[in-house]
Amino acid sequence: MAAHRQRIDQAISRLDYNLQAAHIDPFAPAKIEIEMPEMALTNSAIVANYRQRTPKSAALFDRAQSRFPSGITHDSRYLDPYGIYVTHARQAKKWDADGNAYIDYFGGHGSLILGHNHPDVTAAVHAALDRGTHFGCNHEAEIQWAEAVQALIPSAERLRFTSSGTEATLMCLRLARAHTGRRKVLRFLTHFHGWHDQMTSGFMSHFDGTPTAGVLPGVAENAVLIPPHDIDAVAAALAADRDIAAVILEPTGASFGRIPLTAEFLANLRELTAKHGVMLIFDEVITGFRVSPGGAQEHYGVLPDLTSLAKIIAGGLPGGAVAGRKDLLDHLDFQVAANQGREKIAHPGTYNANPISAAAGIAALQVIATTDACARANASGALLRQRLNNVCAERAVPLAVYGSFSAFHIFTNPKRREIRHDSFDPLQIPWQELKESEPRLVHLLRLALLNNGVDIAGWPGGLVSSVHSAEDIDNTVEAFRAALESLQAEREL
Repeated sequence: MAAHRQRIDQAISRLDYNLQAAHIDPFAPAKIEIEMPEMALTNSAIVANYRQRTPKSAALFDRAQSRFPSGITHDSRYLDPYGIYVTHARQAKKWDADGNAYIDYFGGHGSLILGHNHPDVTAAVHAALDRGTHFGCNHEAEIQWAEAVQALIPSAERLRFTSSGTEATLMCLRLARAHTGRRKVLRFLTHFHGWHDQMTSGFMSHFDGTPTAGVLPGVAENAVLIPPHDIDAVAAALAADRDIAAVILEPTGASFGRIPLTAEFLANLRELTAKHGVMLIFDEVITGFRVSPGGAQEHYGVLPDLTSLAKIIAGGLPGGAVAGRKDLLDHLDFQVAANQGREKIAHPGTYNANPISAAAGIAALQVIATTDACARANASGALLRQRLNNVCAERAVPLAVYGSFSAFHIFTNPKRREIRHDSFDPLQIPWQELKESEPRLVHLLRLALLNNGVDIAGWPGGLVSSVHSAEDIDNTVEAFRAALESLQAEREL
């Protein structure tokens, strides 16, 4: 026990150091990039240009403000002075209410690896609509959908469909707790697993583990928060606390590799969780069917006990799933519960395995299984990262573009490190710096890119699809160059 206590103390010391390095008070609700500062950009040519290009989006936003908090229906759509309003999309592009075209790197929040309006997916959806939108009964398409998932995801002995990724991670935790009889979940700081109460602390704020607004302290205290990529801290926590039911993580690292992990870390984590009888949960809501057809678990050859899936699984429509070991999913089985004399976990859900989502999912997974869609997206992602870094070097700006598979992340370099664009290694940068971004710079960069026909996500970065063409990448590079020129003209870089 003394050795275990020493390892725990060392892990806590590392965490305290990390919190101090990020200027986080470990005894207060810590925050990184959670508050929107006053931008004071009334004289910005970038903002003026954006307003001039998007008057119809501005008018729609005026209508939305009296209906939605902040005028939006998803936090990531918050943008000052307002976000664009899209009317239609096709392949790698979308068009706003003012007729402006944008190369899209939001990708339906990661659900559209095949791009917008893939013909096989839309045809399947149209055919399903003719049969009915909701039967309230079993239907053959849900079986076909499950078979398509099982054919790709190595660990999917059984699965249960949900309506979203948040619901899937919630069910994963409930299954792990029921199976182990333990209460706690070990999570990694900065990893995102949906917005339910058990997952809010430690993603964007409250890195000290205190509950976020509206969450009960008793819920938050059952989360064991560990710094990302710290296998020694994991080992110490699992050795010292026998009440940990599960470890959950994004297998490529937080935000699809914004704070990356290594293959060695995953292998060691699998060994540790198995040793302690702790369920290993891969949150493959983004990575599933994107890293490879079988997700990160196929690529790395590390099989979790449970997997949460969403986004691509439903072909861009609402839908998710829990997949994993049969004995774990058996906690949802009426007959098994009766035979073993235990309480079954209840799982209703009005839109579980909705027939329209099933049709879209079957079609999308068929394309992914029979084509090189994942490989093409990954190759395009690598090319885009390289060329954007070349532009950073050309313009002599202290930014770096990095990532893996089909993601790109823009490092805003808050500590103003010296950057070698040809050899930037995010694993050598403290996680706090990778997570932190400069709100004013990111805000203006996004607007400048929109002015030049490119839409990226606000972390900042984006996701590449299998249909981003060579021309799309060329145009993105030119838009990035023009955006950096605009930022330099306003002395923001």
